[in-house]
Amino acid sequence: MKVWFLCSLLFVALTDWTSGDDDGQVTFVSELSSKPAQKLSKYGWYGNARLQRFHIPEETAIARWLFSVTKGHSFHCGRHNVTIYIRWGAPPVINPTGQEFPNTTLWTPCLSLTLPVISENSTTFNLSDPTPGDWYVAAHLPEDDGRIEQKGFPSCSYFFQPQLSVRRAVDTPVLQNGIFLTQTAAPDRPTRLKLYVPEFASSLSVSVAGCSSEEGTEMGNCFLVLRLGSASLQQGPITMNCSGFSCSAALSNPPWNTWIRVVIESTRANRTVTFSVVSNYTVGCKPKSLGLKADDEIFKLHGNSSYSNSSSSSNSSVLADTGVSSNKSFSWMSQLLGSACVWSIPVLYEEVDVLSLRFTPVGGANVSVTNTHPTLLTYPLHAHASGGTLNLQLTLNSTNMTLGNSSSVVACLSPWTPVLELNHSQSCRTDLFGGYGVAVNASVPKAVVRLPFPQSATWYLTLQLICNSSNCGNASVVSVTPEVFLSACVEDCGLYGECRLLRSYSYLYAGCVCKAGWSGWGCTDDSTAQSYSHQLLATLLLTLSNLAFLPAIVVAVKHGYITEASVYLFSMFFSTFYHACDQPGIAVMCIMEYNTLQYCDFLGSICSFWVTILCMARIRNAFKYTLFMLGTLLIAMSMQLDRTGLWNLLGPILCAILIMVIAWVRKGVHRRHCYPPSWRRWVFYLIPGVLCALIGLCLYTFAETEDNYYYTHSLWHILVASCVVLLLPPKKKNREKFGWSSGWTLNWSWRPRVCGYTLCEGSKDELYTVT
Repeated sequence: MKVWFLCSLLFVALTDWTSGDDDGQVTFVSELSSKPAQKLSKYGWYGNARLQRFHIPEETAIARWLFSVTKGHSFHCGRHNVTIYIRWGAPPVINPTGQEFPNTTLWTPCLSLTLPVISENSTTFNLSDPTPGDWYVAAHLPEDDGRIEQKGFPSCSYFFQPQLSVRRAVDTPVLQNGIFLTQTAAPDRPTRLKLYVPEFASSLSVSVAGCSSEEGTEMGNCFLVLRLGSASLQQGPITMNCSGFSCSAALSNPPWNTWIRVVIESTRANRTVTFSVVSNYTVGCKPKSLGLKADDEIFKLHGNSSYSNSSSSSNSSVLADTGVSSNKSFSWMSQLLGSACVWSIPVLYEEVDVLSLRFTPVGGANVSVTNTHPTLLTYPLHAHASGGTLNLQLTLNSTNMTLGNSSSVVACLSPWTPVLELNHSQSCRTDLFGGYGVAVNASVPKAVVRLPFPQSATWYLTLQLICNSSNCGNASVVSVTPEVFLSACVEDCGLYGECRLLRSYSYLYAGCVCKAGWSGWGCTDDSTAQSYSHQLLATLLLTLSNLAFLPAIVVAVKHGYITEASVYLFSMFFSTFYHACDQPGIAVMCIMEYNTLQYCDFLGSICSFWVTILCMARIRNAFKYTLFMLGTLLIAMSMQLDRTGLWNLLGPILCAILIMVIAWVRKGVHRRHCYPPSWRRWVFYLIPGVLCALIGLCLYTFAETEDNYYYTHSLWHILVASCVVLLLPPKKKNREKFGWSSGWTLNWSWRPRVCGYTLCEGSKDELYTVT
C-alpha cells in the first residue's frame, strides 16, 4: 500500500506571469498538502469517523481534493462504500444512520460523497473560489453491524488518505471604497479583486459600468457575470448577470472585519470586456464611543470577581469592544448612550476547561432590552473551540415588570455579522450566512438553542423587544438573561452516554458514545433502547455465569491442586465484578476502578488456561510451579502492553499445549503405551473437555456481537469452567506423603527426615545397641 506523508505546503511558482497594466490579470501559485493514510472504521458513533483538517489560504481561486482509499489485505472483502464529508469552519455534523438529535439542537447537513471501493479507488472534488480558512474532511465505512472483532484477528481493512491542491493569487488588486478601478475580463481570464469590510458596516454594493469591447461591437452591453463572496458549500457567492450598460450586486449585513472576494468574468466567447468597477459600503449604525478611558471597564470586571475567583484556573480576558455594559436602570443607560442606535455590551470570556468556555456580560448576568434599539453581544470562537457545542439559553426576567402577551423579546445568533434589524417578519440570516433565531415572551419565558460544532468565527447575539402595537406601554424595557457557553457535548450525553474527547493530530473535538441501546448525537434516541429488565438480565447472566467455576474449584481442591484452585477463585471473583461494572446501562456496580477490574479479569482468565494445561502435563512439581510463576509474570507483562489482543490469549495456551504434548510423548515413549493410558479418561474427560474449550473459543472469537454479547459471553464462562472440570487430571496416588491427604484436611503429623540433601522416603528405621 502506498503511503504518502505530509508534504508541508510544497510551494511551486507557476509560469503564468503576465505583464502590462493593471488589467485584472494576477499571478497564481500552487500549494499542496497531504495527510497520512488512516484506517477506516465502520460507523457506530462519531469517534469512528476519521477527521482531517486542511487550511485554504486567502485569495484561493481553485481548491482540488484527491481522496484515495486502498485495501489493507489481499483477500476478498467485497464491495464497501466509503462516505466522505466536507465542511468549512468546523467539523461536519453527520447523521448517516438517521437517528434523532436532542431537542433544540440545530444543525445543517454538509456535503457528502460516496466512494465505492473493492480493492482501491480514488475521486477528486473541485471547488472554485472557496472560502479561506480551515476545512474539515471526515470519512467512514458503512454502519457497524455490531459484530465484535477480536484484536489481532485478520479482518478487512481500508485506508483513507486525502490530499489538497490549491491555486491562489498573490497580487490581487484591492478595491477601495468609492474609488473606480478600470479592469479587463475575458472568458478564460476573469478579473479578481478584493475589498475589506470594516466593523459595523450595514450594507455593501459593487457596481460595474462603462463596459466596452475591443471588437467595438455592441457598445454598452457588458455581458459580464459579477460574483460577490466565496463558496462555502452551504452558501455560495452572490451572482449577478450584467447584460446592460451597468449592473451592481449588493449585500445586506456583510461580514465584518473580513476581506470579500469579487470575481468578474466575460460570458461571451473570444470577447474581452473593459469596464470600471467601484465598491461602496455603508455604516448604518454603531455604538457611541467610550473614548480611551478604561477605568469603568476595570471596575465592572472587578464587580464580577466573585465569579472569576471561583474558577482560579481559568484564563479570563475582557472583550472590551466599543460599547457600554448593561444595567438594571434604563434611565442610567439613556443618559450614558444618548443618541446611540445600538447597545454593545462587553463580554467576559473565560476558558474553564478543554472545549469549555463561558461568556458573561461584564455588567452582570441580566441584560436590558428595549424596543427602540437592538442590544448587541459579541462572542468570539477560535478554531480550537469549534469541536464543542455552542449553547444559548435565553431567559426572560419578569420579576420587575410585566410583559404583555402581544410582546416578545426576539434574539438572533449569527456568525460573522449581526442582524441589527429584528422584527417578526425579518428572518435571522444575512445574504452570505445563516443565523439562528429564538423568542421569549410571557407564555414562553425560556428558549434554548444548541449548535454542535459551531464555525470558528465571531458570533453575535442581537436582542430587541418587539411589540405588536406601536406602543409597548409600561414594558418598554425588559430584562433578559442570555447564557452563552461552549461545552464539549450536548448535556454531557445524558444518562445513557459518555462524552469522549477525540483528537486529530493537534485538533481536539468531542463526541458521544451511547450505551444500553440508546443512540443519536446526544444519546437521546430511545428507538432501540434496552429496558431496565433487559439490562438487569444481562448483568445477572454475565455475573452469575461465573459461578460455574465453583465446581472447578471444588474438584481442584479435592484432587489436591490448591494452587490451581486459587487461580480459579481469583478469576471467578474478578470476572464477576468486572462484568458487573462493565454494563452499559444503569444496572452497574463497581467495587474498584474499571481499569483494575478489567486487568484482573483478563489476567485471571488467561492464567486459568495456563495452569490447567500445565497441570495436565503431569510434570515434576518443581518444574511445574516454576512455569506457573514464570508464565504468570510474562502474562501480566503482556496484559499491561495490550490486554485485548487475541494473541495474548492464544499465545500462553499454545505454549502450554506444546509443553503438555512434549511431556505426554515422553511418557508414552518411556512406557511404550499411549498416554493417558485409560480409554475412559479420553472418552469421558479429555475429548469432551477439548470440545468445550474449542466451542468456547469459537464463540468468543467469531460469534459475539453487541446484541448477543450478554448470553454468548455467559455461555463462554460456562464452557470454560466445564472445560476445567473435565480436563483436570485425577489425584496422584502418593499425594498424601507430601502433606495433602484426601479431602480438605492437612496431615500436620508428617515430619521429613533429612538424609544428606534428599528426603528419606520409604526407608526403614534401624536400631543400634551400644554395649
